[in-house]
Amino acid sequence: MKYVGAHVRTTGGVENAPLNARAIGARAFALFLKNQRQWQAKPYTEQNIAAFKANLAASGIRPEHVLPHDSYLINLGHPDPEALARSRAAFLDEMQRCEQLGLPLLNFHPGSHLNRISERDCLAIIAESINWALDRTSGVTAVIENTAGQGSNLGYRFEHLAQIIELVEDKTRIGVCLDTCHTFAAGYDLRLPEDCARTFAEFDSVVGFRYLRGMHLNDAKSDFASRVDRHDSLGQGKLGLEVFRYIMNDHRFADIPLVLETVNEEIWAEEIRLLYALERAPGITAD
Repeated sequence: MKYVGAHVRTTGGVENAPLNARAIGARAFALFLKNQRQWQAKPYTEQNIAAFKANLAASGIRPEHVLPHDSYLINLGHPDPEALARSRAAFLDEMQRCEQLGLPLLNFHPGSHLNRISERDCLAIIAESINWALDRTSGVTAVIENTAGQGSNLGYRFEHLAQIIELVEDKTRIGVCLDTCHTFAAGYDLRLPEDCARTFAEFDSVVGFRYLRGMHLNDAKSDFASRVDRHDSLGQGKLGLEVFRYIMNDHRFADIPLVLETVNEEIWAEEIRLLYALERAPGITAD
């Protein structure tokens, strides 16, 4: 079964996210656990936590279909020790917030070398940061999101993801989130069914579907292999709809959160209905 939703707002408190997801017909959702552009945030109260859990249960959405996203400020591969310590502390706080809410996944961008160290060294620091956080938490899987490769961001090659996973000690608590826009912008074509078959076969060979814990379903305003991260609404960008038809009809994408981060939240409910309409639609040859 497919579980589709969107990255919903938490205005008024984290406990409102499940209600916002239910309002658009979502079976999954993403959220920020605190303000994504600030280092510090107030801790959750007991009331926040209890209300979130109650609203999540009432929404009919299971915790494993919630894909929280950490702060954009965090860089787990930062070359400066002081800045790295700050990022690690912030990441740990996000992991602990997942623990408090009973959520088993935390999605994050791997990190950037800032043109100051090699890719290999930066990937090693990212893995070390993940190990550090996993050692201090329990029950939460760190889910690496592939990137478009803007600037000095790593994670745009499947090999980057595989190298990080190789260096993570607890393989049961590491996973991957694939973003369709990022994948396309990084140079992996997804426009036609045969492109999807080739790209996902490469992902399986290099990383492995056993590590796939979620997806972000976004069309792309940016060009193929541009390494520019610009999302678009489904069917309105350079990707088109075939990749989403492919995903909705391929069993390898079942039972994970499939989350919209498209640019117009006013049509998220419509886009969710569209994705389910593509399921079992004719013209797809995925296994």
